[in-house]
Amino acid sequence: MPPRATLPTMYDLPSEDPEEPGLPDEFHIIQPRLLQETCQSPIWGTDSLFFGTDLNLYYDWQHPLWHKRPDWFLVIGVNLATHQAELRRSYVVWQEQVAPFLVIELLSPGTEEDDLGGTMRQSHQPPTKWEVYEQILQIPYYGVFDRYENHFRLFRLQEGCYEPVELIEPRFWFPELGLGLGVWSGVYDGVEGLWLRWYEGEGTWVPTRQERAERAEQRAEQERLRAERAEQRAELAAQQVEQERQRAEEERQRAELATQQAAQERERAERLAEWLRALGIDPEAG
Repeated sequence: MPPRATLPTMYDLPSEDPEEPGLPDEFHIIQPRLLQETCQSPIWGTDSLFFGTDLNLYYDWQHPLWHKRPDWFLVIGVNLATHQAELRRSYVVWQEQVAPFLVIELLSPGTEEDDLGGTMRQSHQPPTKWEVYEQILQIPYYGVFDRYENHFRLFRLQEGCYEPVELIEPRFWFPELGLGLGVWSGVYDGVEGLWLRWYEGEGTWVPTRQERAERAEQRAEQERLRAERAEQRAELAAQQVEQERQRAEEERQRAELATQQAAQERERAERLAEWLRALGIDPEAG
């Protein structure tokens, strides 16, 4: 391999694909976005994971224009762009020095045979997609999702060849990521269907941005309600304290009144006794 400084970089290579003109359909836009949103590895930080969506993947420095364009792929351990000018126009393996860890292809009727390795390489033609992923780049995992049949297939590189992974359920755990990938039924971006999505060790689906925002809003509402209930309890306690204070004041006033009445009765009794004695009557005589 010649010095890397003399090899073309992403700035020198086309970023579009002349064989696939036009923009991808909505599914090919939404599904990769869900994969990227939910790929939140507890092992690798977000600054170590690169996600490629419908991006040219250049793989052979000897044929620098040869490329594939995966629907979605994941690379582990590369530096992410920190400035707009550094954003990748394509992914050039000889420049990055790191091959993808996982590639996902979303089957379409026109690409199914190529995606599943059913096409043969023609003479003087670039290698097939399967050959590039399996033999040239030796990507550890290759997944295929058929939205028409709702079928998820995964292939794992074993001794240089892709072997199908037997999936009892449509999901698979990647220990290298601390995440699993499976088929989820639900609504994403306002669209209901079956989608590929990442899940955590407990089997719970990694939340999307919208779900995280909704959960944060729910927690904030719950905190507001708890604070409101606490305030109501404090107000009720204050009312009870005030009622107790009022009752105690009333009891004190009644006791004071009773004391005053008793004193008045005693004074009347004493005046009566004096009046009787003044008349010569002994008030204590029987």
